[in-house]
Amino acid sequence: MPKLDVLNVSGEKIGDIDLHPGIFGIEVNEYVLHDVVKNYLANQRQGTQSAKTRAEVRGGGKKPFRQKGTGRARQGTTRAPHYVGGGVAFAPKPRDYSYKLPKRVKRLALFSALSAKVAAGEMIVLDELAMDAPKTKDMVKILSNIKAEKKSLIVLQDVSENVVRSSNNIQGVETTFVGSLNVYDILNHDNFVITKKALERIEEVYA
Repeated sequence: MPKLDVLNVSGEKIGDIDLHPGIFGIEVNEYVLHDVVKNYLANQRQGTQSAKTRAEVRGGGKKPFRQKGTGRARQGTTRAPHYVGGGVAFAPKPRDYSYKLPKRVKRLALFSALSAKVAAGEMIVLDELAMDAPKTKDMVKILSNIKAEKKSLIVLQDVSENVVRSSNNIQGVETTFVGSLNVYDILNHDNFVITKKALERIEEVYA
């Protein structure tokens, strides 16, 4: 059973916690991780790109020169794709790139991402993370104390406006909540910082 130290905001160990082996100790499935990250990025696409085809650009109604006798290749319009001002061949049009994956696949990917963080020693458990006022300097000090100065994802159980506002101006630091946790954010950050209550909430929901 995986076990991690529990730290306070000063970076001192105040205990340890046993992690659920079915969530934080499974064999990492890289294929599923790739599948879910690709799905997440596809779902973020706006799909608003658009270009005109030769049928949609203005002009080109007149034949540029006669069919025979010029020695040149025959042309019917100046709005063909190889002309300047012509349409685009296979022009992109607005479309929806999103698609769905089975719940079991997404769950397995989440467990794989969490297990990967534990195996790599990149998961940090805090006893609690509460701030009386939004102060970026205090958050920087906390992250320094727990050795999470690089790109870090902070996971809370509930919305804490002071913590969120304190983290907003720190480059590479992002705050999220248990209900909004996703595989892409976990893998996209070097450190996974989570409070003890948020950890217990994850185990309660998925165990």
